[in-house]
Amino acid sequence: MFKGVLSLMITMALILLPLSMSGQGSKTNFSGSWTYNADKSTQTQGPGRSGGDLTIKQEGNLLTVDRTMQGRDGQPMTMSSKYTLDGKESVNQSRMGESKSTATWSTDGKTLTIKTTRTMTREGQTRTMNSTEVWSLTDAKTLSIESTMPSPNGEMKMTSVYNKK
Repeated sequence: MFKGVLSLMITMALILLPLSMSGQGSKTNFSGSWTYNADKSTQTQGPGRSGGDLTIKQEGNLLTVDRTMQGRDGQPMTMSSKYTLDGKESVNQSRMGESKSTATWSTDGKTLTIKTTRTMTREGQTRTMNSTEVWSLTDAKTLSIESTMPSPNGEMKMTSVYNKK
C-alpha cells in the first residue's frame, strides 16, 4: 500500500512540476520605451518625483530602468537603476546616495512591487526614505506605476502613467 501511495505522489509531482515551471514564464514584461503622460498621472499629496521618459529592459531576472528627465540646467539627464526580479536585494547608486530595493511579483505575475530604502546625504545631513512602487500594464501600450511614500504630513501617493512609444 505504501509503495502505491508513494508511486502516486511521484507521478503527481512529475505531472505538476512542468505546470508550475511554465507559470514562471508568464510574468508581465515591461520592456520598451515609455513616454510620461502627465494628463493621466496623479499626485494626491505634496511634491513628488514624477515624469521623465523610461527605457526598460527586462531580461531573465534583471530589470534595467533608464529614466531620462530634464535637469536643472534644462539639459536631459539619465539615471539608470537595475533590479533583480528574484526577490533578492538590489543596490543602486545615484548622485544623491545609495538605494536598496527588493522586487517581488504578485502571485499571478501581472504586477511587480518594488520596495526601496534610499539613504541620502546632503549638506552633512543623512536622511533615509522608504518607498513602494507597484508596476502594472493597464493594456499593452500603458504602464502604470503607483508610488507610496511616508511623509511628515501622512502617506504620499501618486500614479505615474506612461505610454509605449
